[in-house]
Amino acid sequence: MTGVTASDGPDAPARPSGTSRRRGRPPRTESAGTRDRILTAAREEFSERGYEKTSVRGIAKSAGVDSALVHHYFGTKEQVFEAAVEVAFAPALQARDTVLDGPLDEVGERMTRMILGLWENPVTRAPLLAIVRSAVNNETAAGVFRRLVATQLLRRIAGQLDLPDAELRAELAAAQLVGIAMIRYVIKVEPLASADPEQIIGRVAPVVQGHLTGR
Repeated sequence: MTGVTASDGPDAPARPSGTSRRRGRPPRTESAGTRDRILTAAREEFSERGYEKTSVRGIAKSAGVDSALVHHYFGTKEQVFEAAVEVAFAPALQARDTVLDGPLDEVGERMTRMILGLWENPVTRAPLLAIVRSAVNNETAAGVFRRLVATQLLRRIAGQLDLPDAELRAELAAAQLVGIAMIRYVIKVEPLASADPEQIIGRVAPVVQGHLTGR
């Protein structure tokens, strides 16, 4: 007898005796690349189809993998969406500390520049569009987006304000910027859609500052 088990069949490559396949677990060398490929496919599917019309099977097909592998890495469709949101929102979370680091009377401009900068960059704009379009049309997707924004961004900003209504202030500032992003980058209403970013920052930053620290 060689080290080949009976279930392998006559043409299967030999494996040492006592070993067996580990179903559902890809080789470690493939894991990182496969996971990234699935996330990229998920963002594209959510962007094109929205949350409701996107399926795990469709994501798997787009990524060139089996549906079971998507479930192995992420679990349910909601969990795939949450992972895609976290990856897409990572630049905002990385820039968050820069927004908070500096004079409080300039935080409105820093926050406005950060949000508009993410939308102006084509690399970060595409996944953000996927998230926003899905969140607008589906409550499950909106809940995932809310949790991430509230826990990772707005509460951190509110914590720096040291005011009794700090969370409301942070949410109003975010609403101002999200509304502008929707009109400029999603709905594309003119003249805002083609206005110079610096002109927008100049007009909007004082309003955001007023929400955060004004009377």
